[in-house]
Amino acid sequence: MSAATILIVDDSRENADILRRYLELRGYAVRIAYNADEAMALFDSVRPALVLLDVLMPGRDGWAVCRAMREHPHGAHARIVMLTGLGERRAREGMVLTGADDVITKPIELPELAECVRRNLGQGADVGASPGSSLGR
Repeated sequence: MSAATILIVDDSRENADILRRYLELRGYAVRIAYNADEAMALFDSVRPALVLLDVLMPGRDGWAVCRAMREHPHGAHARIVMLTGLGERRAREGMVLTGADDVITKPIELPELAECVRRNLGQGADVGASPGSSLGR
């Protein structure tokens, strides 16, 4: 499996932990940030290949964090996927405005997450979640 590092940014510890466990079982190294400041510090020190970034967070929201990551020297080398419950159209508009690479709408279906991670890391198929697995808001 891949050793690519994924940074999960979500103020919900429960959601972040579910994503972490799911991705670690698939061979990924995972780091978690629970707010914008932690996210930027880890982005700078870890240099993740992929960021899964929640849009709605207290303080600086995910859109602002995405813009800051894109302005960082490593910003051109990382893929950023926005996680949002805002709805597909609004999420895609925000994605275009901030430079995000992809979006997953909540509730997150774990097989969709697996496909999104593979697609954004340029990998082939691996074992996904069982059908119907999902992560709520």
